[in-house]
Amino acid sequence: MANLVLESKLRGLVCGIDEVGRGPLVGPVTAAAVYIPENARNKSFWRVVTDSKQLSEKRREELFPLITEHCLWGIGHSEAQEIDKINILQATFLAMRRAYDDLNLPMDHALIDGNKTPGLTCNEVAVVKGDTKSLSIAAASIIAKVTRDRYMRELHAEFPNYAWDSNAGYGTKAHIEAMLKHGITKHHRQSFKPISIIRNGTI
Repeated sequence: MANLVLESKLRGLVCGIDEVGRGPLVGPVTAAAVYIPENARNKSFWRVVTDSKQLSEKRREELFPLITEHCLWGIGHSEAQEIDKINILQATFLAMRRAYDDLNLPMDHALIDGNKTPGLTCNEVAVVKGDTKSLSIAAASIIAKVTRDRYMRELHAEFPNYAWDSNAGYGTKAHIEAMLKHGITKHHRQSFKPISIIRNGTI
């Protein structure tokens, strides 16, 4: 279960950063940065905050307003066109930098989920599986996940044939069949397979 041990070991202000959406075929990669103020760390809801993938959609939606009310947070996106231009890893770093900038409060340290760091203006600490170890990263994972899922539901309203409200842009069988039937949209990542194969007419 995520806790504040890592945050307490570092002096000064410490935020957590996580991302969601590296694997989908469509839409942005989204990152969030979260700083948990001292006076908010005893709230009861923190007992159930962990990696967003381990939580139900209902629980994530319940926690989202609690985290955003009691914490400082920022969001950053890298859209499909940027992903195609600079690759998914660099686009992820860009989204993380944007999330940190959107936090709008300089940190002394940033805990980054994963084994690489995006190049922030503060000290960076990479934490493998950080969303299960750091409460700040876990909170960021929830904010990023809920924000991106809501965005994908908005896109679904514009492009209902692809079921992005349920598959979040991942390459499900139904999504791929929809691409073959209805074509590729401007929100698809053109450099990702099988989109690049479909566009070349080899599938």
